[in-house]
Amino acid sequence: MDPIIEEGYARLLETVGDLQAKKEESAKELREKTGALVARMAADTAPAVKKIGLEMLWRAKREASGELYDQEFYEKKMIVLGKADPLPYRPDDPSKPIDTQICVLDEDGKFCEVMYTTTEIRVDSYTNALTPEEAVDLYGYDLVFMLYRALYEYVEKEEELTAALARALEYIAPSE
Repeated sequence: MDPIIEEGYARLLETVGDLQAKKEESAKELREKTGALVARMAADTAPAVKKIGLEMLWRAKREASGELYDQEFYEKKMIVLGKADPLPYRPDDPSKPIDTQICVLDEDGKFCEVMYTTTEIRVDSYTNALTPEEAVDLYGYDLVFMLYRALYEYVEKEEELTAALARALEYIAPSE
């Protein structure tokens, strides 16, 4: 083969190796900084949680029919970001099994796990605070997507509301 072609081909192989090494280094750095990314997204999303969040059930009593009454809710609104396979028991009381375990973001931008225990006469929960890194470790990279999705849907609703208000104003006082 021509030495110039061999040299060019060797250089291409070297470039591929360099790019692969840079890609692996960047991916490793991104994985290490995922907690910082999620923390920043949570802080930026927190103001919207007050408007779009849910009032999550803290505890309630159950009738024989299964209907809940005397319901009490957490003070702060939350958005649900993920669900995990439940642990066998709650950290606050090993005698209480966990039926549902979810990751939420509250209106202060804090991550928590809410662990629900359901019995024949009662539903109650335990809240466990999580760091952003712990949240990613336990619930995966879906948290990034869910935070993005929550804000995206909030913006869509705000745009719809703004357009509806503009149409109502146009109806009341049409342009002359």
